[in-house]
Amino acid sequence: MTIRVVLADDQPLVRAGLRMLIEQTPDIDVAGEAGTGATAVQLARDTGPDVVLMDIRMPGMDGIEATQLITAGGGQARVLVLTTFDDDDYVYGALRAGASGFLVKDMALEDILTAIRVVAAGDAMIAPAVTRRLIGQFAGQPRPGSKARELAGITGREREVLRLVGLGMSNAEIAAALYITPGTAKTHVARLLAKLGARDRVQLVIIAYDAGLVPASPGTPAGCDNDCLTT
Repeated sequence: MTIRVVLADDQPLVRAGLRMLIEQTPDIDVAGEAGTGATAVQLARDTGPDVVLMDIRMPGMDGIEATQLITAGGGQARVLVLTTFDDDDYVYGALRAGASGFLVKDMALEDILTAIRVVAAGDAMIAPAVTRRLIGQFAGQPRPGSKARELAGITGREREVLRLVGLGMSNAEIAAALYITPGTAKTHVARLLAKLGARDRVQLVIIAYDAGLVPASPGTPAGCDNDCLTT
């Protein structure tokens, strides 16, 4: 099955480079290009892509607003945000808007293709370079509202798994921390996704944060030099 991608970036050279990369890949096609957020939203509606590679800083409608409109539109398109370290202030907003992953623009081209496949398959993908600072940003911002989100319908074990997901742990790390098998950890995560109505693992991190399960200054798990938030 071919993965169809919309490229949204206000820099033509960036789009051209991504298109060239994708055209050499048999299982991924470019469904369209957008130089603004508004155009990206329209293309997502018109072409029904699997993934939108979304820049954050664009003229007019930015990538965060465009992401929110695309993910709320009921289509199949999932958004993979293109970011740089200078864009850290926007990462949290993009998560809230429904992004399924984040890429750093200077990462290896093969890693970009892998991320597209991961997100198209329904999982979440965050570049390792962003993971540590992303989790720190969750802890550093005040929680919205006066009270933590209530978690109804989940078991005590699932609550603990959700806390560890919120700390950025992978399934293997969760399994080691709770003395269970990786398969059992994966099952718990799948049940949490279903019970909490979360699109992917990234949204579970947000829920853990809103529920007050992530401490004010969380320690970063040992494995977070890799893709902590990859399902």
